[in-house]
Amino acid sequence: MQRPEPDPPTHPNPEVAKAIIWQADYATQNNAPVTSRTVRAQLALITGTTAVGQRLAAWPDTAMEDALPLRLNGALHNLHLTGRDDRLAPIYAGELTDQDAVDRVIGDVVADHDAVLLPWLDGPPQTNEAGRSGSVMAALQWLSGRVGPRFEMNELGASAGVNTMMDRFAFDLGGVRSGPADSPLCIAPEWRGPPPPGHPVVIEAIRGCDRAPLDLTDPAQALRLKSYVWPDTPVRMERLNAAIALARAKPPRVDRCDAGDWVAARLAAPQPIDTTRVVFHSIVWQYLPEATREAITADIEAAGALATASRRLAWIRLETNRTTFRHELNVRYWPGGEEEVVLGAAHAHGAWIEWFAIQQVSA
Repeated sequence: MQRPEPDPPTHPNPEVAKAIIWQADYATQNNAPVTSRTVRAQLALITGTTAVGQRLAAWPDTAMEDALPLRLNGALHNLHLTGRDDRLAPIYAGELTDQDAVDRVIGDVVADHDAVLLPWLDGPPQTNEAGRSGSVMAALQWLSGRVGPRFEMNELGASAGVNTMMDRFAFDLGGVRSGPADSPLCIAPEWRGPPPPGHPVVIEAIRGCDRAPLDLTDPAQALRLKSYVWPDTPVRMERLNAAIALARAKPPRVDRCDAGDWVAARLAAPQPIDTTRVVFHSIVWQYLPEATREAITADIEAAGALATASRRLAWIRLETNRTTFRHELNVRYWPGGEEEVVLGAAHAHGAWIEWFAIQQVSA
C-alpha cells in the first residue's frame, strides 16, 4: 500500500522563529551550548512536515511568552533521559556540535517520535527551580526589617512544590547564612552587590498551588520535571535530586487549583496575629491569562487595603520584565509599602543574584 504524501509545510509564523532564535541565543549567553543547539534545531522543524514542526510553525504570536521552544526541548531531553533514542546521546554529551548535523539528528528523531512528542507542546515547561528561592529568601530578609520576622508563605504556580519546601533549605546569600545548616539542599548563588540584610526569617507555614502539580515522590513525574533541566547545568540536577529527597521525607503541600481562585481563598482565610501573609511566585506570571493576572492584582490590593500592623500582607515577585527580559525581584507590602520596590535582579535559574543598594530599615 502506498504511503500518503505528507501535508505541505505550514508557512511559519515569523514570531515563532524569533522566539527560537532568542531562546537559543539566551542559552548561549548563559553557558548552555547544548541547550542552544537543541533549541536552534527547531528552526529546521518549522519548515518541515512533522506534526510537531507544523504545530510549532502555526503557533500564535505568544510563542515567546509561552516559552514554546523550551516545551519541545523538555520533550527531547526526556527521550534521552529515558533511553528511548540513543541518537540523541552525542548531542547531549557535547560530542556532536555541528549545527547542521544536530538539525538532521533532531529532525529524524522528531519524525520517528512525532506522536509521543506532540503532547509536550500542550503546556508550559515545568521549571521548578530551587535556585529561585534565594531571591525569595533575600526579599523576606529585607521585609523582616520592616514588618517583623514571621511569615505565612503562599506560592502561585508551585509546580511540584520544590520552593514550598524552602523552609527546609540552607541559604548562603552573599555571606548571610540562614536555614538549617544540615539541609541537603544549600542555595548559594553567586552574589553581586551588597549583601542582603541579615534580619531573621521565621516561616510559620508554607503551601502552594498549581493547575497541574507534579508529585516529586512519583518517579515518573519526577523524571518529567528533570526533563526540563538544561543538560549543561548539572548543579541544577543536583538541587532537584536533593529536593526530591526532601519531598520523600515530607511531601510539600500543593493544591490543585486555578491561581486566581486560590489567591482569593488564601486571602480570605483566617490569618494568625503578628504574621505577614506573603503571596509569591517566580517566572509564572507570563503564563497566566491576562484576566487572571488582573483578578489576582485586584484581590491582593483589596486585601492590602484591609491589612493591619498585626496582620500584614506582602507580594514577592521574581518575574521577567517583558521589555528588558531581565528577571526582577519586586516587593510590595501593606500597610506602609504599597509602592513596588525593585530589590534586585537574578539569573532565571538562580545561578546569580544582583542585589541593589537599598537602604535598610530596622524592625
